Amino acid sequence: MSRTDRTHALRLLVAWAVLSVIGVVIAMQVHLPPGNQSQQSTDTTGLLQLMLVISTPVFIGVVLFILYSAFAFRQKAGALEDGPAYHGNFRLQVAWVAITAVIVFILAGLGISGLAATSSGTNFTSSTQPALATASVGTTAADRLQVQVIAQQWYFTYRYPAYGGVESLHLILPVDSNVVIHVTSTDIIHSFWAYQLGVKADANPGVDNLAYVTTLHTGSFTVRCAELCGIWHGNMVDTNGAVVSQADFATWIAGLQKAGATQVLPPYQPFYFPSPRVKGT
Repeated sequence: MSRTDRTHALRLLVAWAVLSVIGVVIAMQVHLPPGNQSQQSTDTTGLLQLMLVISTPVFIGVVLFILYSAFAFRQKAGALEDGPAYHGNFRLQVAWVAITAVIVFILAGLGISGLAATSSGTNFTSSTQPALATASVGTTAADRLQVQVIAQQWYFTYRYPAYGGVESLHLILPVDSNVVIHVTSTDIIHSFWAYQLGVKADANPGVDNLAYVTTLHTGSFTVRCAELCGIWHGNMVDTNGAVVSQADFATWIAGLQKAGATQVLPPYQPFYFPSPRVKGT
């Protein structure tokens, strides 16, 4: 490597190091979705933050190299000639492959860890023969609040079997609780997506999909359908979901029980099949 090449390499390295430190500091301050309202959303946000931090120096290095090359090695005005021939740099190639491999192995390790947690029953399962438990609110595996999400054209209904099967058009959850969400549909395929909770599960007729939520902070969240389900799919949104205090949840659920908020839908089933159409209707 010539002295000129070493000078260019040193300039690039110093500029990359300085800009990478600045970029990483900025990346760590960025607030990424979906937030920290539940353990699931916190995990997702943390993973996105990590990937942003790792990718920032790579992005800066690529862009910096392109811009530096465009200015430092540009052809002189009026000249029309080929540039000097280069046959690669072995040390640079080895360093690039090694650094890339390290990044890939780190991300692979995180992915394997996440899959292991999922397979142990902490994120999502599916069953065609479910049984809704009647556990009360709690923080252990045996004391999870069970909530059934029933999708239909074009809204969601929420049932609380531990409280007499009361129903609501809004999903209200107590804070500091482990929640099992049972997702099914009465007609066609929908998709339950509680954005700020970091939870998403398909709503299929005849299937009980399970999603798990551990609520950490109070606040509102939005529920929407994430599966094209007909002409009013875009209207299948509920902005009144909320994680509330334990006391507020007890008051709210008692109000539903007092009002007899049941049987908005057909009688309770673990899952639903579309009702057969009557000829001529």
